[in-house]
Formats: sequence, C-alpha cells, structure tokens
Amino acid sequence: MGRTSGRPAGRTTGGQQRTSSRRYQTRTYIDGNTVRTVETEVRPRQQQPRKVQKAVRPGTSKRTRRNREKALKMDLGYVAFLAVAASVSLFVCVNFLQLQAESTSHRKSVASLTSEYSELKLANDTEYERALASVDLEYIKDVAMNKLGMVYATQGQIITYDSQASDYVRQYEDVPTK
Repeated sequence: MGRTSGRPAGRTTGGQQRTSSRRYQTRTYIDGNTVRTVETEVRPRQQQPRKVQKAVRPGTSKRTRRNREKALKMDLGYVAFLAVAASVSLFVCVNFLQLQAESTSHRKSVASLTSEYSELKLANDTEYERALASVDLEYIKDVAMNKLGMVYATQGQIITYDSQASDYVRQYEDVPTK
C-alpha cells in the first residue's frame, strides 16, 4: 500500500503526496516513514469518466476497413479447415487413450506373469533341494563297493590328456596308452 508509481515506500523527500484515480474513487497515498493510511474520496456521479469507444482512425481508407471486416468473418474454407483439424485432433486423442489403456493392460499382464514365474521358480528350487536331500550318498557308495564290487581308481589307472575343445568329452574308441 505504501507504493505508488515505481518508487519504494519511505524513500521520498519530506512526505510527498500523490493521487491516483481508479473508476469512481480517488485514493490519496502519502509516502514517508510516519503515515501509512489511505484516504478515500467518492466522486459524485456526474464527474465520472465515460468509457470511450474505439473510433476508426480518420486516415484509414474504405479498402483497409473492408479488409479488416473481411478478416474478422469466417468463410466456408476456414470452417472446413477447423472441422478437419478438430476431427484429426479428436482421432489422435482417442487413439492415444486406446494405446494408453492397452499399455496399462500389458503392464498388468507382465506383472502377473512375473509373479507367476517367481512362484514357479521358487517351487522348482524347493523340489530340486528336496530331491538332492533325498539322495543318500553313503548308501550309494556302500552298494557300489560291497554289492557291485567297485573300487577307487589307483594312480596308474588314471590317464590325463589335453583337450582343446570344451569340458565335455565323448569317447568313440579306447583311450591310447602312453
């Protein structure tokens, strides 16, 4: 409230007084560091400023005025262009909404499939661990050594060789002795 024009409040010399009028009231502002009040004075009805209508400039020609009036009117081509633009916009918006709904449904199906995959993987891992736990290696060793007569290989029975392929070896014939 202490600001009028562009000056900051309290920076005038000696408390200057300014008056600004808006519509029907005149407000007087006093700038300074001592007084901060607004005095409002209502003008009588007869002294109110009247609205001024835009008048056509006296220097404008009839041709210019006719062109301005023509520019303000909408012709058939402009209406057709607006109709086509509106229909294209509507088509694009509807397609966008359909694609967004489709994307949402795909996201939901991916989430449900991911959940199902996690459950199946957990069940598979559980069954695998149960299968490993059910095998008694000591029993297998006992059967192999006592019933089937198997023994551990001695140092002379083990033959090593360098393979340039992978870890997997297929034996099609006897391994040569050194």
